[in-house]
Amino acid sequence: MYAIVEEGGRQYQVSVGQIIKVNRLAAQKDEDVVFSRVLLVKDDSGVKAGPAHLSGVTVTGKVQSLERGPKILVFKKKRRKGYHKSQGHRQDLTSVLITSIGGTSEPSAPASEPDPAE
Repeated sequence: MYAIVEEGGRQYQVSVGQIIKVNRLAAQKDEDVVFSRVLLVKDDSGVKAGPAHLSGVTVTGKVQSLERGPKILVFKKKRRKGYHKSQGHRQDLTSVLITSIGGTSEPSAPASEPDPAE
């Protein structure tokens, strides 16, 4: 069984027990996180995709660690001008252990519609 979730503008294929690294989340170590934007779920019964089939389906995980990615060097140069500039960057990451797929999220309470007879 696996699912495709979207987090931080990126899509991840996840399964139970897998550790994924996503952009830094606002969660501390050993906290539970819920990925509510599930795009596809494949299980023994088949593939489910689309908002009609996946409303209420969530993927939950547990934060393992807060890390920094590898250093990426950016080097700019203009030839024959004596211009060169070096810059580095490290992305903040969160390691998440996927604990379950397919749990239902709390549905929002529907707003009561006014009765047209009144």
